[in-house]
Amino acid sequence: MAKSVESKGRPVSIRLTDYEFALIDRAASLRNCSRADFVREAAIRASEDALMEQRLIRMSNRGFGAFVAELARPAHAVPQLVEILKRPAPWDKR
Repeated sequence: MAKSVESKGRPVSIRLTDYEFALIDRAASLRNCSRADFVREAAIRASEDALMEQRLIRMSNRGFGAFVAELARPAHAVPQLVEILKRPAPWDKR
């Protein structure tokens, strides 16, 4: 009986400069993963981000009207955010 072998997937081949190669190796090392795992995860994350940017949002005419009306309302201060924004940045403290 023939053994069933689980496919590891399809290979991707790219050309990198020495600098790019070293940069990826250094980052992969910091994440304690292989170069291939690092590149795979980065490519998947970038792909998901690109697809999410193109996501179509559907709503009814009534829902869209309510959405636009909410955007048109004057902004109001949120006390907690005002307080946070008044604080000096950590790098500005002396």
